[in-house]
Amino acid sequence: MMGLTVLSVHAQETDTTRPTSVDPKLIEWLNSRIPKEYTIAAVSITGIKHLDTSIVYSIANLQPGEKFVYPGADIFGKTIANLWRQKLFSNIQILVTRVEEDKVWLEVNVQERSRLGNFSFVGVKKAEQEDLLTKLTLAKQTIITENTHREIIEKTTTFYTEKAYRNVKVWIESRPDTSFVNSDELIIHVDKGSKVKIDNVRFYGNENVDDFRLKKQMKGIKEMGKATLNPAHEPSPYGGEIPFSFNQWLKEWGFLSLSKTKKLLDPWFRFKLSGAKFDEKKYEEDREKILNYYNSLGYRDAQITDDTLLRIKKSGNINVDIKVEEGRKYYFGNITWKGNAKYTDSVLNFLLGINKGDVYNLSVLNKRLGKEASQEGGDISGLYMDDGYLFFRAEPVETAVYNDTIDYEIRITEGPQARIKNVAISGNEKTKDYVIRRELRTIPGELFSRSDLIRSQRELANLQYFNQETINPGVVPNAEDGTVDINWKLEEKSSDQLELSAGWGGGIGLTGTLGVTFNNFSINNIFKKSSWDPLPTGDGQKLSLRYQSNGRAFRSLIFSFTEPWLGGEKRNSFTIGVNSSKFSNAFNQFGQPDRSRSDSNYLKTTGLSIALGKQLKWPDDYFSLVYTLNFTQYKLRNYPIFDESFRTGTSNNVSVKIALQRSSVFDPMFPVSGSNFIASVQLTPPYSLLNKSIEKAENKFKNPEYHKWRFNAEWYVPLGKPMGAEKNRQFVLKIAAKYGFMGRYNRKLDYSPFERFQVGDAGLTNNFGLLGYDIIAHRGYYVYQNSDPTINPDQQSATQFFTIFNKYQLELRFPLVRNPGSTIYALTFFEAANGWFNYKDYNPFRLRRSVGVGMRFFLPMFGLLGFDYGVGLDRINSANPGLKNASRFTFMLGFEPE
Repeated sequence: MMGLTVLSVHAQETDTTRPTSVDPKLIEWLNSRIPKEYTIAAVSITGIKHLDTSIVYSIANLQPGEKFVYPGADIFGKTIANLWRQKLFSNIQILVTRVEEDKVWLEVNVQERSRLGNFSFVGVKKAEQEDLLTKLTLAKQTIITENTHREIIEKTTTFYTEKAYRNVKVWIESRPDTSFVNSDELIIHVDKGSKVKIDNVRFYGNENVDDFRLKKQMKGIKEMGKATLNPAHEPSPYGGEIPFSFNQWLKEWGFLSLSKTKKLLDPWFRFKLSGAKFDEKKYEEDREKILNYYNSLGYRDAQITDDTLLRIKKSGNINVDIKVEEGRKYYFGNITWKGNAKYTDSVLNFLLGINKGDVYNLSVLNKRLGKEASQEGGDISGLYMDDGYLFFRAEPVETAVYNDTIDYEIRITEGPQARIKNVAISGNEKTKDYVIRRELRTIPGELFSRSDLIRSQRELANLQYFNQETINPGVVPNAEDGTVDINWKLEEKSSDQLELSAGWGGGIGLTGTLGVTFNNFSINNIFKKSSWDPLPTGDGQKLSLRYQSNGRAFRSLIFSFTEPWLGGEKRNSFTIGVNSSKFSNAFNQFGQPDRSRSDSNYLKTTGLSIALGKQLKWPDDYFSLVYTLNFTQYKLRNYPIFDESFRTGTSNNVSVKIALQRSSVFDPMFPVSGSNFIASVQLTPPYSLLNKSIEKAENKFKNPEYHKWRFNAEWYVPLGKPMGAEKNRQFVLKIAAKYGFMGRYNRKLDYSPFERFQVGDAGLTNNFGLLGYDIIAHRGYYVYQNSDPTINPDQQSATQFFTIFNKYQLELRFPLVRNPGSTIYALTFFEAANGWFNYKDYNPFRLRRSVGVGMRFFLPMFGLLGFDYGVGLDRINSANPGLKNASRFTFMLGFEPE
């Protein structure tokens, strides 16, 4: 090589390994000022160690024979840009190595970038590493660039800043990684420092709204361990804050000195809140919430004029000082309407519910007009849209502002009434279209109705065939012809359930259970071989089969089938159920099986039930009426379950049940609103009034008679605002009241031993369930009365076979997981219940109380799985002190007990 001349350079590092002597011809060529045309004679690629030279040559796109003019434009700029864009090189040079007349020899010299080999973190916990890696885009054998380093530092810093580590330091150590070719190992060092928390949030300029109410609006950030009960306060000697008025009251009345007050209040006032860390994003959200709160109180001009974060040197925490300017408090003035032809001003004013002189609140005005989305209805927009006015618009316009009063004109555009044109369904791979369409209230040709659309969405969710979070009606208005298309997009989920369990107890030892429930069965395709995948599905019918056995002592088989739309035109349900079971005394006194006893001591039951249900139109279509005919035959052989006088024989229990029920619950797995009401009466024929021989002792069990009355009421009340990214997590309060009463036709006969009430424990079916008992759960208490002698000591019976029961329940729920695969929620409860044997002893105010916590798991294949820990408050006394002897852990599987 005679020498080199750098014609054009794009690099981060200079090449110091090349010779410094340069051919005079090159110097003469380089210093030439007269433009001349040259031809590229040859191009060489140097510096390549691992890449394919031909690839670099192709990217450079410098071809021998190509002509250029020099001096002139930067002809090699495009070549350098192409190479640099690949992010494969840290240094690029184009050099002229030789010049002969009009021919030029070029060299493209590059320096390859290293690739990412292994990487590790220092100063980061394992759990944090997993979360952090989801933020970073680190993949082995990718090119390491300056952006790689910058991204790691910025995202890691942001990750910890959001966790209140505002002094985090991140640096990267790089060293060759021999595990890979041309690779570097990156060691990411993180010094988090200490968390920055908030000592105090202080407001200035708030003359009409006190600190406590403003702080209550701040959900994202909280103070550390402050317990300010009054905005007028003074520092206490122990670092908390005592209200000045309360502290002064203590001094004046002399009840406690300050030192004693400290000792008394320390356990209650010195606490730390997990939300005390500072999150800048949440702080900005809280600023908006403060202003929105001011606006809701009529201070529409309120603004935050200044805010300061003051760092405390000693602790490293911060004080947040917020200066507000409240402005004037405003009130609504005159509200007029313009453009309304369908409804009069008086109707709209009544529905709006805002009068002259009410505190100004723009959010309330928009909500009443329906400008803020709501499924509850009751707004102006809902009134119009339920009558087909899909194109309805209402715009509130300020017409006058005088003193503290604001007048509004509501400008309405009613538009034409829209009719439903096309209704399409997609996403239903198993469920047939007609099963979906019969649940829809959006029918082609009918006027559009928002309430019908919402009701249809809820009905589809209640089928439990589809993921309720993704049910989308897809409303497509057609303004040209005044119609609307509705495209229902569905996502099917598994709704079948499998029960496979084993248990020990009940005096019969180990018992196995196998049960299956198919909630979208198709009996019409049962003889079509192609439909068995693994079973015929899609017609919306329910098939259930459950078998229990432990061998000789016990077996039970239950079968049921439900057609929810008998005839296919109306919501008239038909259910048939068959059951058969046998309890036998198959054990001797030492607990060993005795083959001779299993066939000589037993109770066999055979039952058949047929139910017809009808949806009612009045008072509304949430009501339904269900008629059920029940027949159960009991065969006893040396098995005195009722009475010693009736050890062997047959008993036939025939009854009719009529139930009136109303259900407006959406999503039965985790209801967030709505209610359930059921009032029922179950009657047998009055045999003793028709045949006096029934009164004889030997006949009283052959044809039992009774009338039984039940009433259940449940309300679901949402508390607070929905949380989570999908706004589907919300506290819900369940309020329930349940009553049961049994009557008799003939006072000469005792109450029937059938169909009584059993109260206590988890509400799981036991051997007395064969007698038709309603088993009422009462967490924290045993089922058997003699297991808990401290409760109702005047009622010492072997078992709680009550003829009356009352139960009240409060249950606060919060969902932890809500997705198509599972629903999991935590709960805490308060219950009060009791049972009585006769009306003479009935005292509705004598109830057994319990409190506790629990969890519920709804899994697609297994249904409900529940755990509760209950404490029977009335079991705690001097003879039975402490929680240990008054608590019960209960378990449930397959259904929510009563």
